[in-house]
Amino acid sequence: MSCHATGTATAVVETGTPLVALAGNPNVGKSTLFNALTGARQRVGNWPGKTVAVAQGEWRTLGGHRLRLADLPGSYSLLPDSPDEALVRDVLTAPPQARPDLVVFALDAANPARNLYLLSQILDTGIPVVVALTMTDVAARRGAAPDPAALARELGLPVVPVEGRERSGLDLLADTVTDVLAAPAPPAARWPAGSPVDAELEELVRASARAEHPYPARWLAVSLLCGERPAGAPADLVSRARAAAARLEQAAGDSAPDDSAPDDSAPDDSAPDGSAPDTDPDPGFDSADPADPADPAASADAELLVAEARYGWAHAVIERAAPRPAHARPTLTDRVDRLLLSRSFGIPFFLAVMWGVFQATTTLAKPLQDGLGDFVSGPVSGGAEQLLDAVHAPGWLTGLLVDGLINGVGQLLTFVPLMVIMFALLALLEDSGYFARAAFVADRLMRTLRLPGRAFLPLVVGFGCNVPAFASTRILSRRSHRLLVGLLIPYTSCTARLAVYVMIAGVFFGSHSGTVVFLLYVASVLLVVGMGLLLRPLLFPRMREEPLVLELPPYRLPTLRVTGSQVRQKLGAFLRTAGGIIVATAAGVWLLMAIPAGAAAGGGFGNVDVEQSVFGRVTEAVAPVMAPAGFGDWHATAALGTGLIAKEGVVSTLAQTYSAEEDGGPRLTASLHATFEESSGGHPEAAALAFLVFVLAYTPCMATVAAQRAEIGTRLTLIGLGLQPAAAWLLATGVFQIARLLW
Repeated sequence: MSCHATGTATAVVETGTPLVALAGNPNVGKSTLFNALTGARQRVGNWPGKTVAVAQGEWRTLGGHRLRLADLPGSYSLLPDSPDEALVRDVLTAPPQARPDLVVFALDAANPARNLYLLSQILDTGIPVVVALTMTDVAARRGAAPDPAALARELGLPVVPVEGRERSGLDLLADTVTDVLAAPAPPAARWPAGSPVDAELEELVRASARAEHPYPARWLAVSLLCGERPAGAPADLVSRARAAAARLEQAAGDSAPDDSAPDDSAPDDSAPDGSAPDTDPDPGFDSADPADPADPAASADAELLVAEARYGWAHAVIERAAPRPAHARPTLTDRVDRLLLSRSFGIPFFLAVMWGVFQATTTLAKPLQDGLGDFVSGPVSGGAEQLLDAVHAPGWLTGLLVDGLINGVGQLLTFVPLMVIMFALLALLEDSGYFARAAFVADRLMRTLRLPGRAFLPLVVGFGCNVPAFASTRILSRRSHRLLVGLLIPYTSCTARLAVYVMIAGVFFGSHSGTVVFLLYVASVLLVVGMGLLLRPLLFPRMREEPLVLELPPYRLPTLRVTGSQVRQKLGAFLRTAGGIIVATAAGVWLLMAIPAGAAAGGGFGNVDVEQSVFGRVTEAVAPVMAPAGFGDWHATAALGTGLIAKEGVVSTLAQTYSAEEDGGPRLTASLHATFEESSGGHPEAAALAFLVFVLAYTPCMATVAAQRAEIGTRLTLIGLGLQPAAAWLLATGVFQIARLLW
C-alpha cells in the first residue's frame, strides 16, 4: 500500500530459463508462497501484450536451478469474468512457444473441493502441474486435512505440502518442480467428465487435435462445447461443438428455450458515451452465433453439464482423499466472523480499528519526527553550510543545497518513522486476515452506489496509493463498475497525503492530531460515497447491482518475518519514488525562488527575497482564490501547486519557502501558526482544517492522473480533473466558514 509502489527489485533472468506459472483461487496463500520462493528477486509489471500487472521473479533452487516464476492473478475459472481472469486464461492457453513450462497450483487444504474446479480447467490445457498444498495448518485445526499421498494418487499429480509463511516444504517443492521439468513429458492428467459428456468431449478432442489452431486441443474442445468461441477457432470444429451441445441437450431431456425469459439483447450497463459495455474481458472470444436460436440454450445446457461433471469429480476426489468429520465444529474464524461481519458490530469495529491505527501512528511517531527534524535543521543544515563556506562555494550553490535540497528533502525524511509505523500496523491487519473482511463490511455501503462489495478492494488499495488501485479495478467484471470506481479512486486518501495530514494536524491540533487524521480518512470515505451518488446517475444511469462473491482467508497470527518484509518493501518503494520526485521538485522550486521577478525585485540570481521572486509573485497572484477557505497566503498556494506533482511536495515546499524567506528565523511550526493566523483573520485551526480538506479532495499527483487515463480513458479523466479542484474548493470553503464560527 505504499505510494506509487508497483514492485520491488527487478529480477534479471535469461530468456531460456523455464517459465513456471503460480496459479490458484484468490486468498489461498499464493502470493505468500511467491514471496517466499523469490525473495527480493522479483518485479511487478504488465504481462507482455497485456495491461494487467503480474508479479514475476527468479526462483533459485538448492540444486542450482534457476526458474522464472510468474504469480498469476487469483482466478476462479478459465471462463473469465474479469480482465484478471482473462489474463490467466490467455497465459495458460497461449501458443506452445509462449505457454508456461509448468504450473504450480496452490490448493487450499482447508477448502480443496472449491479449488479443484479451477484445477480441472488447468488440466485441460495439457501443461504439467505440480500441486502445492497450502493452508495445511488451518485444515488440521478443522480436522479435515487432506492426505497428500492419497490426494496425489487421486489427482495423478505430484502434491507437496508447503507453508510460505514458515518457509516449510519449499525445498521439496523445488525438487519436485525440477524433476517434472527434467522428465520426459508424461500423458496429461485428466478429470473424468462422465457419461454422456465424456463421449461427446473425446470426439471433439480428437477433432481438435487434428485441426490447425494455436490452442491446447482439449481446452479448445471443452470451451467450444460450453459456448465459448476463441478467436481463430476452426469453423468446422465450431459446428461440431454446436452439434455436440445440441445432442447433450436432447440427451438430458431439456425442453426448448423459454420464450418468456427476459430479453438480454440490450446491454445492462452503458458507457458514458452511450456505447454498449465491454462486459467480455476479451473481444477475441465470442459466444455462439445468436443467429441460431438453438445454440445458446444448447451451449448453456452443455456448460451446465460440464460444470456439474467438474464438481462431481472434485467431490469424489475429496471424499477419497480428505473425508470430512461427521460433526465438524465451528472454527475460531467462523465464531469471530459471526461478530465482526455482523451488521450491527462490523462497521463500528472497523472504524475503531482504523482510529486506533491512526492514533497509534501519530502518537508513536511524533517524538521520532521531532528528533529527526531537529537533526536535519540543526547539525545537518548547519554542518553543510559551514562546509560550503569553508570551500568558498558561491551563494547560489549554498542556497540550492541547504535551502533547497537539505531542508526540502530532509523535512520529508522526518516522516520515515511515521511510514514505518503505519505500514507495520497495516501489514499486521493484512497478515491476520482482517483486511479482507473490509469488503464484506462495506458491501451495504457499496450497494448505495450500485457497486458490489468487491469494489471496496480497489478503494482500500487507493488508501495506500492511488496508482496501483486503478489496476485493481480489473477484478470487477462489469465495465461500468470499473469506470465508476476509477473516477472515485482519487478521493481515497493515499499515504503521501498522510505526511501532510500529520504535519499540519501536529502543528495545530496537538494531542488531538490522531483523531483529526482519522476523521480525514472518514471524510475520504464519505467523499467517495458522495461523489459516487453524484456521478452514477449522470454517467451510468443503467448500472445494475451485482451479488458479492469473495473468498475470506482464515484468521492467522501475524509473523514478524512477513510483517517486516512488507514494511521493508513498501518503505523502500516509497522512498525510491518520493525521493526522486522530491529532489526534482525541491530543485525546481528553489530555482524559481532564485530568479528575480523583474528589475524592480532587486538583487540578482540566488540573492532575492522569495516574495520578489518568480515563484513568490505567481503563487501570490493565485493566493486570493483560497481566501474564502482561510488560507489565502502564497506559502499555502505554493505548497498546493507542487502537490500537483506529488503530494509529498506539499511538506517539502512549506519547509523550503519558510527557510528561504526567514534565513534561520522561527521554526516551521511557529511560521505556519503565524501565516494561518493572519490569513484566517484569527481562526488558524479552522483554516488548517480547511487546508487539510482541500489536500484530501483536490487533484491527485501526476502519476495518478496518468494511471487513471490509462485505465478509464481521456474523457473521464478530464471530467475527474475538472470536478476534483472544484469539489475541494467548495468543501474547504464550507469547512472554514463553519469551523470559524466554532473556534
